[in-house]
Amino acid sequence: MADNSLLNIPCTTLRGEQKTLADYPARAVLVVNTASQCGFTPQYKGLESLWQRYRERGLVVLGFPCNQFGKQEPGDELAISQFCEANFGVSFPLFRKVEVNGAGAHPLFAALKQRAPGLFGSQAIKWNFTKFLIDPQSGAVSRYAPSTKPEALAGDIEKLLR
Repeated sequence: MADNSLLNIPCTTLRGEQKTLADYPARAVLVVNTASQCGFTPQYKGLESLWQRYRERGLVVLGFPCNQFGKQEPGDELAISQFCEANFGVSFPLFRKVEVNGAGAHPLFAALKQRAPGLFGSQAIKWNFTKFLIDPQSGAVSRYAPSTKPEALAGDIEKLLR
């Protein structure tokens, strides 16, 4: 049986609701640390495209704004929500700002980094738009660099949705 502890870590949405990954009946979960003023911010469009393309088949995309890299997410919940909707038509779930590194790292990101270390075994997240693709059935986690465009994940997402 898969270790589903990752799916039960509490997270808070931009609207203040308490959720866990288990609250989303998904066959594939894509978790991304995001930012509104990052060079990779246009990836919101690709993330929304994945969400629209695969959500009926069981993908959920979850965005977690983060201000740890160059202070590229300075806004509050309302500003983040309005920016994402107005500029990229984001309709996938967004969460309150989190830290992904250091002592204050959100427990979800601490667990993701442990399960899917980066290059050379590093657990630190290097920048915004690091992506984690989770198989809720097996608990397996794949990690993708910020420079990896969302559309490049389509093949791996397809495998989980079979």
